[in-house]
Amino acid sequence: MKGFNWTNIRLLLMVVLVIFLFSFTSKRNEKRKIVKSVVVFVGENTLFIKQETVNKLLIENKKEVQSIRREDLDLNKLEKAIGAQAMIDESDVFVSIDGVLKAVVKQKTPIARIFDNGTSFYIDYKGNNMPLSANFTARVPLVSGEINAKNKKDLTEIFRAIYNDAFLKKNIIGIQIMPNGSLLMLNRNFDYQIDFGSVRNAERKFKNYKAFFQKAVSDSVLTKYKKIDLRFTEQVVCTK
Repeated sequence: MKGFNWTNIRLLLMVVLVIFLFSFTSKRNEKRKIVKSVVVFVGENTLFIKQETVNKLLIENKKEVQSIRREDLDLNKLEKAIGAQAMIDESDVFVSIDGVLKAVVKQKTPIARIFDNGTSFYIDYKGNNMPLSANFTARVPLVSGEINAKNKKDLTEIFRAIYNDAFLKKNIIGIQIMPNGSLLMLNRNFDYQIDFGSVRNAERKFKNYKAFFQKAVSDSVLTKYKKIDLRFTEQVVCTK
């Protein structure tokens, strides 16, 4: 019985000691000043937004990061401020054990560039609008025509399908949205138009086009065509 009591007492003392040390260390860390700030971009290597812009938000516009104490930081507020930037998809802000204030940032991924009524912007992978960047121009299909609340979701799926496919991403450089909603596409290396028709059965149409292209390019006949019609899902119709 006595041995059992001593065991419980030892365990209790150990728990109290751990809590004390944890509390002491936490308070001490909060009083420490930040050594430096670091911004790390993940995903695409191309920077649509400058590191200096993110870093300015990270240190809350203070000139010297060393003047910031850990306890004065609101990490959630910093994450929201960085995430509110038009080029940023998401961010994670934290302070490392050695006093480094770090922001891990993922940029938005543009999948199409829209030209409509004199304005130009990107559509990102999630289907949201993304402004153009002064630092870099994304190599994505140029899209002309109207994008609205009614057709945006379906069109985003088309843009995403092109972006996800290595062949289509390399070859499809332009898309024109016609008044009736049908799509005309342009190929990078040939002069013909691709009459895609409506967005329905897009997966099958792209599959047909890729199969046709692989056969036609081996026969060296692609330069003879002016139009490739994909509207009929069971066949590809070519016009010279």
